[in-house]
Amino acid sequence: MLQGKQGLVFGVANRRSIAWGIGQALANAGARLAFTYQDRVGDTVNELVSTLPDAFAFPCDVLDDAQVDEAFERVEREFGGLDILVHSIAFAPREALEGLFVDTSRDAFRTAMDISVYSLIHLARKAAPLMEKRGGGSIVTMTYLGSDRVFPKYNVMGVAKAALESTVRYLASDLGPHNIRVNAISAGPIRTLAARSIHGFPKMEEHVRETAPLRRNTEAAEVGDVATFLVSDLARNVTGTVLFCDSGYHVMGM
Repeated sequence: MLQGKQGLVFGVANRRSIAWGIGQALANAGARLAFTYQDRVGDTVNELVSTLPDAFAFPCDVLDDAQVDEAFERVEREFGGLDILVHSIAFAPREALEGLFVDTSRDAFRTAMDISVYSLIHLARKAAPLMEKRGGGSIVTMTYLGSDRVFPKYNVMGVAKAALESTVRYLASDLGPHNIRVNAISAGPIRTLAARSIHGFPKMEEHVRETAPLRRNTEAAEVGDVATFLVSDLARNVTGTVLFCDSGYHVMGM
């Protein structure tokens, strides 16, 4: 389905990462991939990436403009152009996820918005010229229902996800004339490294499993399959959309 496509994936930290589930699915569909990582997880990510055909990984901190520039320069050298960009990056300081939202500090708010939202704008801006070389492309980011509803202790991340979803729509409008699509996947709770920092996360999983129409939680591999659809030609007329992959939990009132 993705034979001949080339993609860049941001956000893998370990084998439980949603970005890794997406990466595996894209590779299985025939895409050639590059991955970025933070230095602290470099060994883990390189070991994972070595299991995929013709894939490679390199460090990139999205807060460092020079590193982002270097990342896309390397992708251009290796690939010539780009078809797929996966943005699976989100962060808020732990203290901002423990107390009341009203107590969020300016620094915590700025950090959450910079890493979780602005990074998508920055990466899309850098990816667009490479996608134009290929006649267009597809950008996918990860969101969560906390953008629309209050989840205890999700706090500033809920606000960041709301901003991220709005960003998807504005980017879709800007980049659509260049045949570049931008979409988000709203997944159910998945036990990733980031999720472990949310107080009461196991209770969230249990509630979804008991309440969602399909009566089960979401797996990273399932999100990967949805991402594969979104970046493929099957979704060639889909952009500016938030697609749910949460066992139907988002439709429930109680």
